[in-house]
Amino acid sequence: MLFKHLFTPHEIRGLEIRNRIYSSSHQTILAKNGVPGEEMAAYHEARARGGAGLIIMESSRPYHDDVSASYYIDSSTDACIPGYKLVADGIHKHGCKVFAQINHGGRIAYSHDGMLMVPNGPSLVPDHRFHCMPRVMSTHYIQTLVKAFAQAARRMIEAGLDGVELVSSHGMLMAQFLNPKTNQRTDQYGGSDENRFRFIAECIAETRLVIGSEKIIGLRISCDEHEPDGLDASAWLKICARLDDENELDFVDVTAGSMMGPGGSIHVVPPMQVEHAYIAPQAGHIMAVINKTIMVTGRINQPQLAEQVLAAGQAHMCGMTRAMISDPDMPNKARSGNIDAIRACIGCNQACIGHYHMGVRISCIQNPISGRETILDNHTKANKSRTVLVAGGGPGGMKAAAVAAERGHRVILCEQSPQLGGQALLARLLPNRSEFGQIIENLGYEMRKAGVEIRTGSTVDRALIEIEKPDAVIIATGATPFTPDIEIADNVHAVDAWQVLRDQVNPGTNVVIADWRCDWVGVGLAEKLALNGHSVRLLVDGEMLGKNLQMYLRTYWAGVMHKLGVQVILYARLFGADGDTVYFYHNASGQGIYCEGVDTLVMAQGHKPVTTLETALKGMDIETHLIGDCLSPRSAEEAIYEGFIAAQKI
Repeated sequence: MLFKHLFTPHEIRGLEIRNRIYSSSHQTILAKNGVPGEEMAAYHEARARGGAGLIIMESSRPYHDDVSASYYIDSSTDACIPGYKLVADGIHKHGCKVFAQINHGGRIAYSHDGMLMVPNGPSLVPDHRFHCMPRVMSTHYIQTLVKAFAQAARRMIEAGLDGVELVSSHGMLMAQFLNPKTNQRTDQYGGSDENRFRFIAECIAETRLVIGSEKIIGLRISCDEHEPDGLDASAWLKICARLDDENELDFVDVTAGSMMGPGGSIHVVPPMQVEHAYIAPQAGHIMAVINKTIMVTGRINQPQLAEQVLAAGQAHMCGMTRAMISDPDMPNKARSGNIDAIRACIGCNQACIGHYHMGVRISCIQNPISGRETILDNHTKANKSRTVLVAGGGPGGMKAAAVAAERGHRVILCEQSPQLGGQALLARLLPNRSEFGQIIENLGYEMRKAGVEIRTGSTVDRALIEIEKPDAVIIATGATPFTPDIEIADNVHAVDAWQVLRDQVNPGTNVVIADWRCDWVGVGLAEKLALNGHSVRLLVDGEMLGKNLQMYLRTYWAGVMHKLGVQVILYARLFGADGDTVYFYHNASGQGIYCEGVDTLVMAQGHKPVTTLETALKGMDIETHLIGDCLSPRSAEEAIYEGFIAAQKI
């Protein structure tokens, strides 16, 4: 048997969970007016249908003063009960269990209606991410929160959920009480380990009193907050030893990181550069000091990894959240042994947590249906089978071909180069970014399974169209590097990003990178060249390094740039170059920035669409769809989404 542990049931307080896979709490931006609705129910039901054993719903706010936006679940009133019931009913009908999460941000507060909220914390200690100066909680306020947590749990249980999870992870309120650096109180809630623990103990006890003896209560913790003023691994081990005495607590859900500062935030949703299953060893240490169910999450994106964690005795259950955002059917595919069919998460963070930080619904760059379950359907067959020709084998073209073939069309995909993948082939060449190449394997499998005819080394032109006589053409011809209209003297060693990625040029010792894109290209090249021993100056045509990257990935790379000694200069627009000098224009001051002693100028100046085929087909009476970079150079997310939509229209 391939999975000896992963698909065995697990029991918590008499509740049997069918397997060891769970979806951990994560924000979806699918709540409306503070309550779950049909979109959230459909999202979670897809994961339940796909075989998950347990789903832990997203963070809810049990007290009115901590509700910052309408897309957060407000569990402070009974108005949330019908929505929770809708979600629970959808999950339960597929044999999956469901818990809800209760959280208060404490000193970590967001804006509400464009104005800053009043943050409430244990003590007058500011954070270093949101830069909030908290109001010190009164004893009465704390005791009011204890009641609020329990009443929120009561509402969830009335709605039919199986249990609740309280949040002491990521530097949130409960963690703030536990931490002597953020809890400097001298009353019964501070001053000693016992007093700092009191708030959690009272919340657990009051919640048990309200919801009864049968339902589940768990606590989410960060096993290491990775912040200078955060709780480290040894501190959390001591806390977990104390948690072992909490008889009303049933499980501990182990994650890492903290929202108190940028460095800790990286671990909230760790990007692909972070090692797989890296939190599991620490979860194993926690298992040694506590006799409760231990759950763990953190870059466990494949069932084989989860099996290894379980076999090593590091946890009882594995959180595979992003794995199921990418492929909701991952558990069923693994259980049936169909491993190759799993659309593996690549840890890009772009459309999951990235969408959250933009305030838009959750999705996945590989799977546009995620978060759009009530809008998109991948399984609607076409009324009539037609011949579809896809020009271009990058991610957008591959997705279009796969979906069109799944819908019953005869599909031919032509890629002029010898290899499928487009710019994903380049992205995977950067340090610690090889996992991005998995997107090629995933889409390649989808195409082969659907029966797409794949032709590499084949260029689509008007002549081929006339030979094949397709009913529809999807143009996904991508883009090539763009060179701005500026003066670069012949004696300047100027190269483009693609040449460096492909190792087609030999950069000199002192390199300047002109980064217009403000995404993974400029910072990735800077890391690559610095690791190879070059002295690198990265000049960014934007307000911050990696402006167009997801926040945690941007922060990760900022740390890498600092460690490698890369000089980063912002607001820098490339103006020209001659000899060993590169000239930039400061976007804010209007003054010049002069980089002297430059051996090589690397231009990461974006891309220009390839429109040759679009032009050639003008005048032909044929259905045509443009997708991805040939329409407008953007990212893989837009290309794949547009490929999906184009295939749905044919």
